[in-house]
Amino acid sequence: MASGYIIASVTVTNPEQYEEYRKWSTAAMQAHNAEVCVRGGQVKVLEGDWNPGRTVILKFPSFEAAQAFYDSAEYRKARAAREGAAIMRMVCVEGL
Repeated sequence: MASGYIIASVTVTNPEQYEEYRKWSTAAMQAHNAEVCVRGGQVKVLEGDWNPGRTVILKFPSFEAAQAFYDSAEYRKARAAREGAAIMRMVCVEGL
């Protein structure tokens, strides 16, 4: 079965409020057994004009499990805490 990944590019606009989001998103990740592959860290553009900023990559057992995480009550709570604290660009991708 193919894994599912959530890939996010985040521009934090309110760092203090964003910490509240991190608290709730961490709890949601733990509740849904997300494997954190990338959470922040250095980014270097190798080609093109894409500059993703803060990057997060989460791995799940399947595409459906990744989607279920995003739709879960736990992550909805995190998303509510994030309102006004960041600009989020996020995709769900089926992978290996």
